[in-house]
Amino acid sequence: MTMTLSDELSWRGFINQTTLDDITVLDTQPMSFYIGIDPSADSMTIGNLVPCMLVKHLINNGHKAYLLVGGATGMIGDPDGKKDERSLKSVDEIERNKNAIVDQYKRVFDGKPFEIVDNYDWFSKINYLSFLRDVGKYVPLSNMLGRDFVQSRLGEGGSGISYAEFSYSLIQGYDFLHLFREYGVSLQVCGGDQWGNCIAGVDMIRRIESQETHVLSAPLIVNKATGVKFGKTEDGAVWLDENKTSVYKFYQFWLNADDESVEEYLKIYTMIDQQSLDEVVTSHKQSPEARKAQKTLAKLVTTIVHGEEKARQAEDVTRVLFGELSVSDMSDDDLELLSHEIPTAHTGDSVINLLESSGLTSSRGDARRMILGGAISVNGEKISEDRIIENKSLIKKGKNSFLLVK
Repeated sequence: MTMTLSDELSWRGFINQTTLDDITVLDTQPMSFYIGIDPSADSMTIGNLVPCMLVKHLINNGHKAYLLVGGATGMIGDPDGKKDERSLKSVDEIERNKNAIVDQYKRVFDGKPFEIVDNYDWFSKINYLSFLRDVGKYVPLSNMLGRDFVQSRLGEGGSGISYAEFSYSLIQGYDFLHLFREYGVSLQVCGGDQWGNCIAGVDMIRRIESQETHVLSAPLIVNKATGVKFGKTEDGAVWLDENKTSVYKFYQFWLNADDESVEEYLKIYTMIDQQSLDEVVTSHKQSPEARKAQKTLAKLVTTIVHGEEKARQAEDVTRVLFGELSVSDMSDDDLELLSHEIPTAHTGDSVINLLESSGLTSSRGDARRMILGGAISVNGEKISEDRIIENKSLIKKGKNSFLLVK
């Protein structure tokens, strides 16, 4: 039996907060909706990817998507959750970031119908006095002062808040009003941390247009093993841009998901159906050491973000490093990807020289001791004496130190 959209969203865990009295309205009433991302960086993170996956399900069920890039709101910066005032970004930087986010929208939603809008297009035409009369007049100051981030910034020990950042929710609220008027948008999709800003738009439309609109927020994912907001690592955020988080490291992030959380991630971050998920989870529980669930998760999410070919490359590189595939079987493109992840040297030299020159060992003597101790392998086979590396090979020291020779 095919699940309704509301059933699927509930099963996957997408329903966090919503103003909808009954989410089954999504099953029968096509809506125009929007999601917005500010160009505060030149890439989205896997935190942004959560509401984007919710958007995919809405599109698949006949709802019309407007994907907003915040050229105007990005000039101010969302103060919610920030202890201090943001540094303003230059117009050129905002433009670069906007273009990068639009490219990611197009990749994540490849093959889906959507329209991209930029709130700078309408805010650049608004007269300040007209905005105060036509919009600001309808927004109670008590609503804005009541926001948690305002209270924390104005309270004892707070860093204070500028009029610009204080007005951010008013600006974002107007986005909803504009899209409601121009395109009939009646639903905003957001991450759980954007609930307050989105409610400002609902309230504005009710006061100015006497119409009811709604918000649907996706959950903030928390790593159950650490209690930390998902996507944060020792190196920072996990980005969708491969220049900020390489495809291999992106793939590895999902591959390293803990057993307790991997089923939840599969529901949220992939489009896997319930029957297929049940089969994967059952197989994983029978042989957890094979990491079937993590491998499925890594491949599916990497495919969504980076495409099928790069997901395959990341999978092959992983198999090589873990001894499941020979480096000699790798294509030139796969070797290129691998060379960006581990130290690389050229053929024609001895293992001892390569270990010492690459820094995998502290000296030639250290390299000899490692070889005699059985800690060095070449292409998956432990070596007991020095040798010349003539062909492309993978030298491994211990469990996790590698050198690609090509």
